Amino acid sequence: MRDMEDAVSLRPSFCTWLDGSPMHFFAVFDGHGGPHVSALCREQMHVIVAEEMAAEAAALRQRQPAAMEEEEEERAWRAALSRSFGRVDALAAVACACGRATVPACRCPLSGQTGAIIGSTAVVALLVRDRLVVSNCGDSRAVLCRAGDPLPLSSDHKPDRPDEKARIEAVGGRVVYLNGPRVRGILAMSRALGDKYLKPEVICEPDITITVRTVNDECLILASDGMWDVISNETASDVARQCLEDGSPTSGRRAAGSGEAASSSAGAPAAAVGQESEPRCYRAAALLARLALGRESSDNISVVVIDLKGRG
Repeated sequence: MRDMEDAVSLRPSFCTWLDGSPMHFFAVFDGHGGPHVSALCREQMHVIVAEEMAAEAAALRQRQPAAMEEEEEERAWRAALSRSFGRVDALAAVACACGRATVPACRCPLSGQTGAIIGSTAVVALLVRDRLVVSNCGDSRAVLCRAGDPLPLSSDHKPDRPDEKARIEAVGGRVVYLNGPRVRGILAMSRALGDKYLKPEVICEPDITITVRTVNDECLILASDGMWDVISNETASDVARQCLEDGSPTSGRRAAGSGEAASSSAGAPAAAVGQESEPRCYRAAALLARLALGRESSDNISVVVIDLKGRG
């Protein structure tokens, strides 16, 4: 049985933005070479993003004590996320292989083993007010279901993508076709956290998209390539939407503006957060994971489904 190298992180209201709005954090990390960098991402990414968001908010408060321009706000979010990915990447280079602490502070049995030959993808979604902010590094993916149609909010970083291939070759690297396109014939993605032995070809800079939410938005799906390799955006969107629509309505209070979320990982215990709509989110995530297994996905599978309707 394949070792589980994926990790998920669901952190509703993990920090507060400049205007007092809560920010909600959801992420999937797909590790390779071992689970250590993905575990590090699960433990540290939301902490570092919160720190960087606080720093940007403080800077904006000094420059613009009155009304805040939308463009300036979005620039701040992009800067905070870019720095966060850079910090986690730097931490991965010196972290203990357990993924929890830096060497030599860690006292676990793996202390002394660093992550030189391991790494992880990261797809991170932040929900704040009427915005969806998605940061992606690697080939995990975020897909928004809007009015029944899938809308990709990230683009996979593959070595044979023309712009990525040109970037790799510009720094002296090569894309070698060995069971698919790979950086130096080794890594099947062109961006990742960790993998310091493949730098400068493999970079940690995320692509960031900011999307205005509408009343037609139904759910957001985050998943590792173990699912996306065998399930299309359209099928994933249809399955998740139908799961969220099924079942009896619920009532009560929910996290302000966040929707609800649940995750499922094939090969590891499932984790879930949320309130009223969480069982439907969990059912959607679990069904997508099982469907990918049924289609003989050969990779780890992790799925997060976020209900944007907040039904009930």
